[in-house]
Amino acid sequence: MHRFIIVGGGAGGLELATRLGDRYGSTDRKKTPEAQITLIDRNPTHIWKPLLHEVAAGSMDPFTQELEYAAQALWHGFEFAQGELVALDRRAKRITVGALRDDEAGELIPQRELEYDTLIVAIGSTTHFFGVAGAQENSIALDTVGQAELFRKRLIAACMRAEHRPPEPDVVGQPRQPRIQVAIVGAGATGVELSAELRNTAHVLSAYGLHKLDPKHDIGIVLIEAGPRILPALQDRVSTATAELLTKLGVTLMTSETVAEVSRDSIRTASGKTIRADLTVWAAGIKAPAVLGELDGLPTNRLGQLIVRRTLQTEIDDDIFAIGDCAACAWPGNERNVPPRAQAAHQQASFLMKSLARRLEGKPLPEYTYRDFGSLVSLGHYSAVGNLMGGLIGGNMLIEGLFARFMYMSLYRLHIAALHGYPRMVLDTFAHWLRRSTAPRVKLH
Repeated sequence: MHRFIIVGGGAGGLELATRLGDRYGSTDRKKTPEAQITLIDRNPTHIWKPLLHEVAAGSMDPFTQELEYAAQALWHGFEFAQGELVALDRRAKRITVGALRDDEAGELIPQRELEYDTLIVAIGSTTHFFGVAGAQENSIALDTVGQAELFRKRLIAACMRAEHRPPEPDVVGQPRQPRIQVAIVGAGATGVELSAELRNTAHVLSAYGLHKLDPKHDIGIVLIEAGPRILPALQDRVSTATAELLTKLGVTLMTSETVAEVSRDSIRTASGKTIRADLTVWAAGIKAPAVLGELDGLPTNRLGQLIVRRTLQTEIDDDIFAIGDCAACAWPGNERNVPPRAQAAHQQASFLMKSLARRLEGKPLPEYTYRDFGSLVSLGHYSAVGNLMGGLIGGNMLIEGLFARFMYMSLYRLHIAALHGYPRMVLDTFAHWLRRSTAPRVKLH
């Protein structure tokens, strides 16, 4: 029996495990599966990572959107093992999964070793602090649900405290200072989307009486970007349209400002500016997890990603594949690699499903080519903006407003359909609508 091990239950890893389980696994314990599929992740539940900014702003309750890996494994014929990848022995075709501990540091499951015939690494990415002094200690990243929830709780607490703190005296000739200020470092998709969601959160918290601050003037939001414009990875016109919308929402945009130091209550830039920051979110970049540089000699690039060929196999081992943010895959016709986006992970999971079927049949593997369908950025319930391009429309079109919001929401629904099928996706959408009709727009506690 062929043994597949998938390390990482993000968008690509979980979709691949589900499809392999549906095809080669078995949900009937009395029936022998055609292959053994094992998914490994350090967390017990999955949430679509592009939603974490909504969790941080409180506009999404993570517990209604989380998927338990053990349940998905039972429903789709694969196995789930909780733990973290710590070592690889390529010669023995064996990985080591670290011990699992509870909150009291007690050992629940000891360190163990698992053998594979085909290994797929899909452990995603983590926040890159670029060695900035104080950044890791004094800011919050949005890599996990726990970090997003921590920011949300600190935001509510800061608003409640600010209401009873005497305001700073006004200075003649200078604008009124906010009672609380949130600084977001990095104006990529995560930073931009969070800034818009936070403006909505400020209004909702005020409406429900959690504080009596002016949601627009007493709660300041500053978006800091080292490049000359926000959304540097997207087209100029998308960046310009987004900047105009954020400015209307009262978000302060600071471009061409490199952060030199982050302290507990302020940020200092390389140009010498000091920015007040009661809360700081770091969304300035990503890198691959450090463990990839310790995997028995597998080549990595400067960001720590595993270098893969067009077949998504690693450079020196045909039995090991990598997909998603942790893989450095060439993008023919472009100077850069395939971008770390959810659509790339989804495409690679679909591609690899077909490739692995050919591998079992002893056939040569095809080469993967990334298809860019464009990018969409959500600005909460205010709007959305983005561009559709490539094979989707045959050209390039700027979209915004209601149509862009619909397209953005459809991305998550397609992910749900990949995990559960379209009938269940429709039911989940209806259930989500019912929950939103009987609950506040923002989690208040």
